[in-house]
Amino acid sequence: MASENKILYIKGSRDVEVTKPDVTLGDLLSMESTDKLMLAKVRTLKIVRFKKSGRQRCVVSLLKIIACIHGEFPQADIQNLGETDIIVTYEDQKTPAFAWHIIKTVFVAAVTFFGAAFSIMAFNNDVDVTKLFGQIYELMTGQETNGYTVLEIAYSVGVTAGILIFFNHFGKKRFTVDPTPMEIQMRLYENDIQTTLIENSERRGEEIDVGTTDTSGSNRN
Repeated sequence: MASENKILYIKGSRDVEVTKPDVTLGDLLSMESTDKLMLAKVRTLKIVRFKKSGRQRCVVSLLKIIACIHGEFPQADIQNLGETDIIVTYEDQKTPAFAWHIIKTVFVAAVTFFGAAFSIMAFNNDVDVTKLFGQIYELMTGQETNGYTVLEIAYSVGVTAGILIFFNHFGKKRFTVDPTPMEIQMRLYENDIQTTLIENSERRGEEIDVGTTDTSGSNRN
Protein backbone atom coordinates (compact mmCIF):
# COMPACT_ATOMS: atom_id res chain seq x y z
CA MET A 1 0.00 0.00 0.00
CA ALA A 2 2.98 2.29 0.40
CA SER A 3 3.69 4.83 -2.26
CA GLU A 4 7.39 5.29 -3.01
CA ASN A 5 8.69 8.84 -3.38
CA LYS A 6 5.25 10.33 -3.91
CA ILE A 7 4.68 13.91 -2.85
CA LEU A 8 1.34 14.76 -1.29
CA TYR A 9 0.47 18.44 -1.05
CA ILE A 10 -2.07 19.31 1.62
CA LYS A 11 -3.72 22.61 2.49
CA GLY A 12 -6.14 23.15 5.36
CA SER A 13 -8.10 26.18 6.49
CA ARG A 14 -7.93 27.37 10.07
CA ASP A 15 -11.61 26.78 10.72
CA VAL A 16 -13.68 24.01 9.10
CA GLU A 17 -17.35 23.23 9.64
CA VAL A 18 -18.69 19.71 9.16
CA THR A 19 -22.19 18.28 9.30
CA LYS A 20 -21.41 14.60 9.82
CA PRO A 21 -19.96 12.97 12.96
CA ASP A 22 -17.31 10.93 11.13
CA VAL A 23 -14.78 13.44 9.80
CA THR A 24 -12.30 12.41 7.10
CA LEU A 25 -9.19 14.13 5.83
CA GLY A 26 -11.10 14.98 2.68
CA ASP A 27 -13.47 17.06 4.82
CA LEU A 28 -10.59 19.06 6.29
CA LEU A 29 -7.99 19.38 3.56
CA SER A 30 -7.46 20.24 -0.06
CA MET A 31 -4.97 17.74 -1.47
CA GLU A 32 -3.02 17.12 -4.66
CA SER A 33 -0.64 14.38 -5.79
CA THR A 34 0.45 12.64 -8.95
CA ASP A 35 -0.53 9.35 -7.31
CA LYS A 36 -4.31 9.45 -7.74
CA LEU A 37 -4.82 6.12 -5.97
CA MET A 38 -3.04 7.39 -2.87
CA LEU A 39 -4.94 10.67 -3.11
CA ALA A 40 -8.32 8.91 -3.18
CA LYS A 41 -7.35 6.72 -0.23
CA VAL A 42 -6.06 9.59 1.89
CA ARG A 43 -9.29 11.53 1.39
CA THR A 44 -11.25 8.69 3.04
CA LEU A 45 -9.06 8.37 6.14
CA LYS A 46 -11.00 9.18 9.32
CA ILE A 47 -9.39 11.65 11.71
CA VAL A 48 -12.19 12.66 14.12
CA ARG A 49 -15.39 11.04 15.33
CA PHE A 50 -17.99 13.04 17.26
CA LYS A 51 -20.13 10.78 19.44
CA LYS A 52 -22.50 13.37 20.88
CA SER A 53 -25.17 15.34 19.05
CA GLY A 54 -25.38 19.10 18.96
CA ARG A 55 -22.70 21.69 18.33
CA GLN A 56 -19.17 20.53 19.21
CA ARG A 57 -15.67 21.73 18.46
CA CYS A 58 -12.15 20.38 18.61
CA VAL A 59 -8.68 21.35 17.41
CA VAL A 60 -6.68 18.94 15.22
CA SER A 61 -2.92 19.30 14.98
CA LEU A 62 -1.16 18.93 11.63
CA LEU A 63 1.14 16.36 13.21
CA LYS A 64 -1.89 14.15 13.92
CA ILE A 65 -2.93 14.46 10.27
CA ILE A 66 0.57 13.57 9.06
CA ALA A 67 0.69 10.59 11.43
CA CYS A 68 -2.68 9.42 10.11
CA ILE A 69 -1.43 9.58 6.51
CA HIS A 70 1.87 7.90 7.31
CA GLY A 71 -0.05 5.09 8.97
CA GLU A 72 -1.31 4.10 5.49
CA PHE A 73 1.50 5.50 3.33
CA PRO A 74 4.78 5.51 5.31
CA GLN A 75 6.86 6.69 2.34
CA ALA A 76 4.62 9.62 1.39
CA ASP A 77 6.38 12.98 1.29
CA ILE A 78 3.82 15.39 2.78
CA GLN A 79 4.14 19.07 1.94
CA ASN A 80 1.90 21.34 4.02
CA LEU A 81 0.74 24.56 2.36
CA GLY A 82 -1.87 25.51 4.92
CA GLU A 83 -2.47 25.87 8.65
CA THR A 84 -0.70 23.91 11.38
CA ASP A 85 -3.83 23.66 13.56
CA ILE A 86 -7.36 23.16 12.29
CA ILE A 87 -10.49 24.00 14.27
CA VAL A 88 -13.21 21.46 13.47
CA THR A 89 -16.76 22.51 14.28
CA TYR A 90 -19.52 19.92 14.11
CA GLU A 91 -23.19 20.82 14.07
CA ASP A 92 -26.27 18.99 12.89
CA GLN A 93 -27.48 20.55 9.65
CA LYS A 94 -30.81 22.12 10.45
CA THR A 95 -32.31 24.79 8.24
CA PRO A 96 -34.13 27.47 10.30
CA ALA A 97 -37.61 28.44 9.25
CA PHE A 98 -37.91 31.28 6.75
CA ALA A 99 -39.93 33.29 9.26
CA TRP A 100 -37.03 33.09 11.72
CA HIS A 101 -34.69 34.59 9.10
CA ILE A 102 -37.14 37.46 8.59
CA ILE A 103 -37.43 38.10 12.33
CA LYS A 104 -33.65 38.18 12.79
CA THR A 105 -33.19 40.47 9.78
CA VAL A 106 -35.85 42.91 11.02
CA PHE A 107 -34.40 42.87 14.54
CA VAL A 108 -30.82 43.54 13.38
CA ALA A 109 -31.98 46.28 11.00
CA ALA A 110 -34.04 47.95 13.76
CA VAL A 111 -31.20 47.82 16.30
CA THR A 112 -28.74 49.18 13.75
CA PHE A 113 -31.06 51.97 12.61
CA PHE A 114 -32.13 53.22 16.04
CA GLY A 115 -28.66 52.77 17.49
CA ALA A 116 -27.07 54.82 14.70
CA ALA A 117 -29.84 57.45 14.95
CA PHE A 118 -29.36 57.77 18.70
CA SER A 119 -25.58 58.10 18.31
CA ILE A 120 -25.94 60.87 15.71
CA MET A 121 -28.52 62.76 17.77
CA ALA A 122 -26.42 62.44 20.92
CA PHE A 123 -23.39 63.81 19.06
CA ASN A 124 -25.41 66.70 17.60
CA ASN A 125 -26.78 67.62 21.01
CA ASP A 126 -23.37 67.30 22.63
CA VAL A 127 -21.72 69.79 20.26
CA ASP A 128 -24.96 71.82 19.82
CA VAL A 129 -24.98 71.63 16.02
CA THR A 130 -28.31 73.48 15.80
CA LYS A 131 -26.92 76.53 17.57
CA LEU A 132 -23.72 76.38 15.53
CA PHE A 133 -25.61 76.26 12.23
CA GLY A 134 -27.80 79.15 13.41
CA GLN A 135 -24.75 81.27 14.16
CA ILE A 136 -23.13 80.45 10.81
CA TYR A 137 -26.34 81.17 8.90
CA GLU A 138 -26.87 84.49 10.66
CA LEU A 139 -23.24 85.45 10.11
CA MET A 140 -23.40 84.68 6.37
CA THR A 141 -26.89 86.04 5.58
CA GLY A 142 -27.64 88.48 8.37
CA GLN A 143 -30.96 86.71 9.02
CA GLU A 144 -32.09 84.44 11.81
CA THR A 145 -32.47 80.76 10.93
CA ASN A 146 -35.77 78.93 11.08
CA GLY A 147 -34.00 75.57 11.54
CA TYR A 148 -34.56 74.41 7.97
CA THR A 149 -31.84 76.06 5.92
CA VAL A 150 -29.37 74.87 3.33
CA LEU A 151 -26.92 74.06 6.14
CA GLU A 152 -29.22 71.50 7.76
CA ILE A 153 -30.11 69.98 4.38
CA ALA A 154 -26.47 69.75 3.27
CA TYR A 155 -25.48 68.30 6.65
CA SER A 156 -28.15 65.58 6.45
CA VAL A 157 -27.18 64.65 2.88
CA GLY A 158 -23.50 64.70 3.83
CA VAL A 159 -23.98 62.37 6.80
CA THR A 160 -25.87 59.89 4.64
CA ALA A 161 -23.30 60.04 1.83
CA GLY A 162 -20.44 59.75 4.32
CA ILE A 163 -21.90 56.62 5.90
CA LEU A 164 -22.43 54.97 2.50
CA ILE A 165 -18.93 55.86 1.31
CA PHE A 166 -17.29 54.74 4.56
CA PHE A 167 -19.04 51.38 4.66
CA ASN A 168 -18.57 50.98 0.89
CA HIS A 169 -21.88 49.21 0.64
CA PHE A 170 -25.52 49.88 -0.16
CA GLY A 171 -27.77 46.84 -0.31
CA LYS A 172 -26.02 44.44 -2.70
CA LYS A 173 -24.16 47.27 -4.40
CA ARG A 174 -20.46 47.81 -3.72
CA PHE A 175 -18.82 51.06 -4.69
CA THR A 176 -15.32 49.51 -4.90
CA VAL A 177 -13.85 46.01 -4.90
CA ASP A 178 -12.23 46.58 -1.49
CA PRO A 179 -13.71 44.82 1.54
CA THR A 180 -15.98 46.96 3.68
CA PRO A 181 -14.83 48.16 7.13
CA MET A 182 -17.44 45.86 8.68
CA GLU A 183 -15.99 42.86 6.83
CA ILE A 184 -12.49 43.77 7.98
CA GLN A 185 -13.58 44.03 11.61
CA MET A 186 -15.48 40.74 11.39
CA ARG A 187 -12.41 38.99 9.98
CA LEU A 188 -10.22 40.43 12.74
CA TYR A 189 -12.74 39.29 15.34
CA GLU A 190 -12.91 35.86 13.72
CA ASN A 191 -9.11 35.54 13.74
CA ASP A 192 -9.00 36.48 17.44
CA ILE A 193 -11.60 33.81 18.25
CA GLN A 194 -9.70 31.14 16.30
CA THR A 195 -6.39 32.03 17.96
CA THR A 196 -8.00 31.88 21.40
CA LEU A 197 -9.63 28.50 20.69
CA ILE A 198 -6.33 26.99 19.53
CA GLU A 199 -4.34 28.37 22.45
CA ASN A 200 -6.96 27.25 24.98
CA SER A 201 -6.99 23.73 23.53
CA GLU A 202 -3.21 23.54 23.72
CA ARG A 203 -3.10 24.77 27.33
CA ARG A 204 -5.85 22.39 28.45
CA GLY A 205 -4.31 19.45 26.62
CA GLU A 206 -7.46 18.97 24.54
CA GLU A 207 -5.83 19.34 21.13
CA ILE A 208 -5.91 16.18 19.00
CA ASP A 209 -2.20 15.65 18.48
CA VAL A 210 0.25 12.81 17.96
CA GLY A 211 -0.28 10.27 20.72
CA THR A 212 -3.87 11.33 21.35
CA THR A 213 -6.23 8.37 21.28
CA ASP A 214 -9.54 10.04 22.19
CA THR A 215 -10.89 11.59 19.00
CA SER A 216 -14.55 11.46 19.96
CA GLY A 217 -14.85 15.13 20.79
CA SER A 218 -17.02 14.11 23.74
CA ASN A 219 -15.22 16.39 26.18
CA ARG A 220 -14.86 19.36 23.83
CA ASN A 221 -17.27 22.17 23.09
